[in-house]
Amino acid sequence: MKAVTTSPAKDPSVDVVLPCLNEAEALPWVLARIPSGWRPLVVDNGSTDGSAELAHDLGAHVVREARRGFGAACHAGLLAATADIVCFCDCDASLDPSLLAPFVREVRDGEADLVLGRRRPLGRGAWPAHARAGNLALARMLRRRTGLRLHDLGPLRAARREPLLALGLTDRRSGYPLQMVVRAADAGWRVAEHDVPYLPRTGTSKVTGTWRGTWQAVRDMRRVLAEPPAADRATASSQGGTAQ
Repeated sequence: MKAVTTSPAKDPSVDVVLPCLNEAEALPWVLARIPSGWRPLVVDNGSTDGSAELAHDLGAHVVREARRGFGAACHAGLLAATADIVCFCDCDASLDPSLLAPFVREVRDGEADLVLGRRRPLGRGAWPAHARAGNLALARMLRRRTGLRLHDLGPLRAARREPLLALGLTDRRSGYPLQMVVRAADAGWRVAEHDVPYLPRTGTSKVTGTWRGTWQAVRDMRRVLAEPPAADRATASSQGGTAQ
């Protein structure tokens, strides 16, 4: 197999976190679409199909995360990142990482602190009806919690690394993307949203493709939405420390 030209630069301008669990079939397509000069960080979350080895052969930087969970993989990638701007993208070929270029420009130019992709499904099977309905309900709950008028909480996103780390994200499962938005809103971030095409994924979904995965995701996200705002968390922590 011909290698894809995605060799990581020593000082990448952008790091792209790609959580990966058995995505060998999709990896060549995804990595071929990483913009030049950006570094793909493929976070292997326990693949058994040779995804990690293939990603390495295709020029990506591979990060190993033994703890299972979408959030665990995303956060391991964030911790491994060194670039000023960090992007996130699914590794299943449902989203084209080259679409992140205008997101990065918006963050770099100071027009937004967090930019999200609003998924617009193309083709049958791109986004199951039950998953789409759940996402819409979640967006409405998010609006009530934060005031942000978002339509989607999709995985395609860009922000600066240091502020992301400062959010203190703790969810390590399906609630990670939502917690990032909630805590960003609590911190007063400017959040932007832009339409992106959403393609039928390669392989089987680990979340919305099963009822168990869907239920776990809903449970994780409800827990995130129940979190008190950052100021309330800080007050509770301070009071708890005084009591001790």
